[in-house]
Amino acid sequence: MDYVQLGDSDLVVSKICMGTMTYGEQNTLEEGVDLLNRSFDEYGINFLDTAEIYPVPTKAETQGRTDESIRLFLQGRDRKDVILATKVAGRSPITWLPRPNCENPEGSSALTKEQIMDSVQCSLDRLGVDYIDLLQIHWPDRVVGGMFGAPDFLPSSYEEKDEPVPFKEQLEAFQELIKAGKVRYIGVSNETPYGVCSMAELAKHFPELYPKIVSIQNSYSLVVRKDFEAGLTEACYHHKVGLLPYSPLAGGSLSGKYRNEETRKGKSRLTMFPGYMERYLSSENEAAVNAYCDLAEKNQLTPTELALSWCYHREFVASTIIGATSMEQLEENLKSYDVRLDDEILKDVEMIYKKYTDPTK
Repeated sequence: MDYVQLGDSDLVVSKICMGTMTYGEQNTLEEGVDLLNRSFDEYGINFLDTAEIYPVPTKAETQGRTDESIRLFLQGRDRKDVILATKVAGRSPITWLPRPNCENPEGSSALTKEQIMDSVQCSLDRLGVDYIDLLQIHWPDRVVGGMFGAPDFLPSSYEEKDEPVPFKEQLEAFQELIKAGKVRYIGVSNETPYGVCSMAELAKHFPELYPKIVSIQNSYSLVVRKDFEAGLTEACYHHKVGLLPYSPLAGGSLSGKYRNEETRKGKSRLTMFPGYMERYLSSENEAAVNAYCDLAEKNQLTPTELALSWCYHREFVASTIIGATSMEQLEENLKSYDVRLDDEILKDVEMIYKKYTDPTK
């Protein structure tokens, strides 16, 4: 395993990060522990990512269960050997997140200072730790468009919503948490160039008031590229913000397992989480996935090896978040790191991309 400095922090993370959103739903807590143990003990992973809303699909009766699995995993381990990332929910109609000290009559989540402070303390308690290495905003407090298959940004959509919590208030809360020793670094997720640059500039000009973001966790894969590459790549490079791609297999579709009706059946996100896979099952995306799968087979690779190797070794990718739900998947995902795509394969990838540019849109 290789390791990389995350943004301009002093966190040195493995090039692969363990995603955990299925632990406590699609996976049992014990299966989650086994997956983490295998990745850390046999493959040199040192980085894992969770969130206060996990597991997915998020619901009141299971909220926080993923953190129980991570707590079990951490027992008996040296805390400094695990780089632990979690996320605080952005604005949403979710009413069941624990906010014991907030006066919020509507109960919905938002990135107010009070909610951030409550979220972090509850996460620390669930995880059984004293500090979080990387605290991320799961999604913005404002309307941004384009998230999870939603339409792209429109000014009218933004203006018809409530005024978002200012960046300054959000960053003030994070600064207080850092000074208290509860959080080491902060990052964002599902963010745009506007959000990255706004937060980075506040920290640059007022470092005593606002901490700097060091990472961004956005969807990025062979079939979800343009949103990041068209603006965020440049913004993150100049502001030293490391990319943590999530869904590098596009919800599993790039593994090829959903290429026909028969393989869509069984214990998968497609069948277990209605609506989750919709954007990956359009005719355009199916055509793109088939083209990438055919390219993999032509070069004696599995579709997973092609998709993950491509993502792992992009020059602006810091650490890629994988979401294996079985030991077999985990082994293939981790071993794909040792696959290197030659120039001819990369040229063919670009040809497919030109034909199918972000087909999930």
